[in-house]
Amino acid sequence: MMLFDLSLGWMIVVDFIAWGAIHLGVAWALTQLPPQRFDPLSWLYRPRRWEADGQIYQRWLAVHRWKRVLPDGAALFRRGFRKKRFSSRSPEYLERFRRETCRGELVHWVVMAFGPLFFVWNPPLVGAFMVVYAVLANLPFIVVQRYNRVRLQRVLDRQVTARQRSVATVSGV
Repeated sequence: MMLFDLSLGWMIVVDFIAWGAIHLGVAWALTQLPPQRFDPLSWLYRPRRWEADGQIYQRWLAVHRWKRVLPDGAALFRRGFRKKRFSSRSPEYLERFRRETCRGELVHWVVMAFGPLFFVWNPPLVGAFMVVYAVLANLPFIVVQRYNRVRLQRVLDRQVTARQRSVATVSGV
């Protein structure tokens, strides 16, 4: 049962405003946290066995083909970290990028969690549609963040291996 009874027109207006406020509010709030708060190895972000080292995203979902069409909301915020393309290959930058994929993933999980709120002023069928919208609008971004994080880890691992080989060669080992 709805707590508020709105006309169809007002319901649509409130839905659009609510989704915009939720998307922007959650993103802004999480950009206020330092990158160190986002640990790529913590429970939410760590790679899962079923992800097969990112192959599930590449083979089954072809993320590399469509990820570029998704907008990067970081451009909306002064503290936002743009993730469309690399601006450096330094280990520090790549590690920051990896942490920012965690931040981006969390933004979309939190936004998705707001879906049930729409039952407050929408009829049950529209509320259910809003939950479906929340999943469909946020899941692609979560997938891209997880895909990118695995790729970034591979680049960082290669850099470490190359540095170790370089040190071993220089020291004559």
